[in-house]
Amino acid sequence: MTFVDLAAQRYSLRKFSEKDVEEEKILQLFEVARLAPSAVNYQPFHFIVITDPALKAKVAEGYSREWFSKAPVVIVACADHETSWKRRDGKDHADIDVAIAVDHLTLAAVELGLGTCWVCAFDAAHVHRVLELPEHLEVVTMIPLGYPLDDSRPLKKRREVSELVSWNGYNL
Repeated sequence: MTFVDLAAQRYSLRKFSEKDVEEEKILQLFEVARLAPSAVNYQPFHFIVITDPALKAKVAEGYSREWFSKAPVVIVACADHETSWKRRDGKDHADIDVAIAVDHLTLAAVELGLGTCWVCAFDAAHVHRVLELPEHLEVVTMIPLGYPLDDSRPLKKRREVSELVSWNGYNL
């Protein structure tokens, strides 16, 4: 499968099978996330894999969507602000580095027959408290993970390249 095919097959999965995700596959996802580029190669991220139903239910209180609770696995992606690179003007690149690693993870999931969805509209403080995270870790996103149901693929309308790209300056 080419990279373009892989990217085209990735979508936000919201209909999960009840089938458990094998630990070996989860570990493969983190191997790919570990290889993601990060500013100055600091890798300022930490992932928490949640498979325990009781803990998953507590975390889901911070994002009360029924489909989210049905995912067999939830990965909480955190930015480590103690170890992240900061640009001269103070911009902390931890969130960018987490996003790159999560993108690698979500694409690798497709290759393994799994599906994911980026979840960002949740109560981050609630998830932080439930997981008893240290202050320097920021919950950036939660990624439900599992096998897709047969009818899970939504229609995917994308803007044209000409609407997204300018050459030699902004000219839209």
